Amino acid sequence: MRIFKEKQRFTQTWLIVLLAITNSIVFIIVFKAFLDEKMGVINFISVISFILIASGFIFIFELKTRIDELGIHYQFFPFHLTLKTIPWKDMEQVKVRNYNAISEFGGWGLKGGGLWKKKNGIAITIKGHVGIQVITNAGKKILIGTQKREAVTRILTRYLNNN
Repeated sequence: MRIFKEKQRFTQTWLIVLLAITNSIVFIIVFKAFLDEKMGVINFISVISFILIASGFIFIFELKTRIDELGIHYQFFPFHLTLKTIPWKDMEQVKVRNYNAISEFGGWGLKGGGLWKKKNGIAITIKGHVGIQVITNAGKKILIGTQKREAVTRILTRYLNNN
């Protein structure tokens, strides 16, 4: 029995730099308002705390993927509190493919469905441009991002040839 496991988080350098730049600008504006006595100490601390918490929120997101003899399991915390499973018997098609997060799904994260191009299905991605495309027997499309193309391809080949 072979098992594939992968965990991903938002750790992209461009994202961290973007957050640092935008937070710096906001901090400067808020600090200037505080120095000009347009804002009290409690408001200043509250605003800075809110900015730090809101900016840090993105780092709690985690995509877990597991592929085993039962099927493909995924969890996008905090939206999914447990692993969701797509059993092998419920899959019409599975393949590893390149995707364009912005043009196909409107960006990274939990995307798609009713708010974006519905025909593309949903995407659960953190970074990159490689994903596991699943089309279920019911016609539902799910794309799960991966950073391990070769390992995923090997494990999918193994399980798809055995089913």
